[in-house]
Amino acid sequence: MYAVPDDFLHRPFSRAQAIEAGITRGVLQGRQFRRVYDGVYCHRDHEPSFADRIAAARLALPPGALTTGVTRLQELGIDVGLRSPLHFVVEGDHHLSIDGIFLHRTVKIPPHDGCGVSVEAAFVAFCAEARLIDAIKVGSFLLHRGELEASLLDELLTEDRWRRGVPETSYVLPLLDGRCRSMPEAEVLAYVVFAGLLVPEVNEKVVLRDGTDLTPDLWFRGFELAVEYEGSQHQEDRRQYNADIDRYAAYRRNGVAYELITKERLRGPRRMVRRIHATLVERGYTGPPPDFGPTWESLFQPLSRLVGRRRRPER
Repeated sequence: MYAVPDDFLHRPFSRAQAIEAGITRGVLQGRQFRRVYDGVYCHRDHEPSFADRIAAARLALPPGALTTGVTRLQELGIDVGLRSPLHFVVEGDHHLSIDGIFLHRTVKIPPHDGCGVSVEAAFVAFCAEARLIDAIKVGSFLLHRGELEASLLDELLTEDRWRRGVPETSYVLPLLDGRCRSMPEAEVLAYVVFAGLLVPEVNEKVVLRDGTDLTPDLWFRGFELAVEYEGSQHQEDRRQYNADIDRYAAYRRNGVAYELITKERLRGPRRMVRRIHATLVERGYTGPPPDFGPTWESLFQPLSRLVGRRRRPER
């Protein structure tokens, strides 16, 4: 059996790279390798990572193709959306059909670093296809991390109005909240607000009766109700786990009510909002109950559809 050079055991590579290294076409077509894309291969025992899939796609695409939209956001560490197809953009009129890759074409490449488009351009492209709730989650988190440069985003929205995703991004921008420290926090806040409940404070310092300082994810002042999102790290990180025990003990000691939102509870947003409302009522809230009408339903609609409705003339 052919002794495969170590450099070709753990990454995707092009046919040209293989031949240059002395791997013949016959060996490439044998049992030791598998084809990822036309002209792109990897060793049969190598399980491509997400980064490998992007690298393989770059080898299969025209020079200058850049990651964009959801793929670029994922490449930057934002855990949102599907991992397939991979989204790339290229300048010019390239027509390519490759399984697992969506190649967008543009007349003018947005700002980029040579590998992918800028965060601002990626968010604009993401909004072109995203649901409202997903755009709120991602945009709020990017704002919190300081990764959305206001001037660059404004330049895209005003000078490149023709660009795909611009109307959708303009629609969602006023709804973003950079105070949210994670995407699940932004999601919980959106559900509460779009259901018409009392708007809570977000990540504001609260001094309890005994002087304990805490910063709840959401805080309903006047009703002494905290809403906290607990992701998996709250159970896996023992230091965080014990800090949570101390925090909830402080809530109980000071007569503060709290609702814990887990990943599983977040999957049932109506039930989650009803739980928050019920606790508010127990604490004296007399405002309207959750409204799951058109405003709520808009969260789960593609932004493109919402923008289309806004543009539609009244009859």
